[in-house]
Amino acid sequence: MTIKVLIVDDSAVVRQTLQKELGRDSDIEVLGTAPDPFIARDKIIQLKPDVITLDIEMPRMDGISFLRKLMKHYPIPVIIVSSLSKEGSPVALEAIEAGAVEVLAKPGPAYSVGDMGVELRDKIRAAAKVNIQNVLSTRKVDLTKNIANRKALTKTTNKVFVVGASTGGTQALERFLTRLPANAPGTVIVQHMPAGFTKAFSDRLNNICDVEVKEASSGDSIIPGRVLIAPGNKHMVINRSGANYYVDIKDGPLVGGHRPSVDVLFNSAATYLGPNAIGIILTGMGKDGASAMLKMRQSGAYNIGQDEKTCVVYGMPKVAFEMGAVEEVLPLESIADRALELAEK
Repeated sequence: MTIKVLIVDDSAVVRQTLQKELGRDSDIEVLGTAPDPFIARDKIIQLKPDVITLDIEMPRMDGISFLRKLMKHYPIPVIIVSSLSKEGSPVALEAIEAGAVEVLAKPGPAYSVGDMGVELRDKIRAAAKVNIQNVLSTRKVDLTKNIANRKALTKTTNKVFVVGASTGGTQALERFLTRLPANAPGTVIVQHMPAGFTKAFSDRLNNICDVEVKEASSGDSIIPGRVLIAPGNKHMVINRSGANYYVDIKDGPLVGGHRPSVDVLFNSAATYLGPNAIGIILTGMGKDGASAMLKMRQSGAYNIGQDEKTCVVYGMPKVAFEMGAVEEVLPLESIADRALELAEK
């Protein structure tokens, strides 16, 4: 099946470059382009694309305002393609909250797509499979905390929550983390996202969660009440010194097309955590994390997979389940409660 795409960007050079790049694969067809949201609106009605790529900074109406209107009146998978910088990342987070399924950073020169072309094509394929209603239902965090989870854990534990996510994961992680109490087990997370994005994402979560959430740095201890998120474009691994767990942040090649890679994190969990790990695999395209999650289970970890109904893309959890890596499949809203219950055993 051919995926039909509309490109919305005020730069003619970018529109031309993206159109050429997306045309490299026969399963993707660019129906048209638009220089601003008003022209895009008319083309969406006329052409009925499967996926839209959208810039944030545009004339007449900014991309986020357009995205909100689009999600209200004509929900469709949208990938933000913007010149993201560290300073601009909060705007990209706002786009995710407004309903975008993915965010990609434009390369430096507008005329040079580089490796982003391959990634964009993969993201478009993932977006075409997205359950857009799940995106809309999870984009706003339910800040009404589960009262049972407000209790302190009744006994000290060295259990660690080890989490992997991709497409739709930013929303799913908000739901999961806002249900954890302030002294929940230490948590380490790989979420596929670009460099310069994870710091703002972590800071935002830190403001709405009872646990401390931070972008991980090498040497950070994995301790109760702390959540460490792998930096964009870096791998994160777990290490151990005596009874203490900590993380290392590493460069290195893409693993399974990803950096950070869930497989890399989960493999280290299998080696150093063993039965002290509670593995959690959330919504995402592809199979990253599945094979290493099986190693975690074989080393004694208890693994949970998000169910199909609540996933934006039922890819990573599905493969993990089919491989026998997942022991329990749960809806997103139940995962935190179950993980906390397991940590108290």
